[in-house]
Amino acid sequence: MKRFHLGVSAGTGARGLAVLLVLGCAVFCAPAARAQTVDEIIAKNIQAHGGMAKLKSVDTRRSTGKVLFGTIQATVVQINKRPDKVREEASLQGMSLVQVYNGKGAWQIDPFGGRKDPMLMSEDDAKGLVIDADIDGLLVDYKQKGSKAELVGHDSVEGTDCYKIKLTLKDGDIFTYYLDADSFLELKLETKMTIRGAIQENDTYYGDYEEVDGIYYSFALETAPKGESNRQKTTVEKVELNPPVADSVFVMPVAKTAPTVPGASR
Repeated sequence: MKRFHLGVSAGTGARGLAVLLVLGCAVFCAPAARAQTVDEIIAKNIQAHGGMAKLKSVDTRRSTGKVLFGTIQATVVQINKRPDKVREEASLQGMSLVQVYNGKGAWQIDPFGGRKDPMLMSEDDAKGLVIDADIDGLLVDYKQKGSKAELVGHDSVEGTDCYKIKLTLKDGDIFTYYLDADSFLELKLETKMTIRGAIQENDTYYGDYEEVDGIYYSFALETAPKGESNRQKTTVEKVELNPPVADSVFVMPVAKTAPTVPGASR
């Protein structure tokens, strides 16, 4: 074995021991320290999902499932198309709530709110849609998206040790990810968003990861406002990658009901 003389004599006593300990830590602890950087952890998260090349190969995605609101169950469909388009539908009792972000603006059809014609959505109301429109997820290419990521330590989620990553978006909203320290997949997400001047905080829990064409997705999600125990439960039944999706599904349709003009003859 090749030996290296560190230039410390036996007469240095405690000082010499301290130098050896410092040098030893520099040699043996350096790999562990590097593994703790936020970018390396995010890279492992991306790899755990299937890798950057796999994620970037998905141009369209369709997810279908069920969502449970208390005792009410609705069918849900989410359609994504690169780069920034998403269409979400929740159907119940023959009616469907439709919300769409097309990369420039958002619109919705809300028959449950008594509105059967399409309406434009405000920027604040569309925040969640804009997040969902990111087909890769917020951690992928976060710097190019204007976000800042910080590793804020470890925490546990239902007894599982997790890396805790704080992602601050360019608008100031904060997304805190809890990544399983073994698998590097998301177990929990805390969101803190400012909507119409008020801060809204929600927690989402992820489980039942399944592989679809080489990419791992969570097939069970539970969401609730922060501090509440009753969670909205979503069960994903099917994920399709790169199905044909026409751009027309993201275009706001023309209202079927003509607007009433005050003073017009009947």
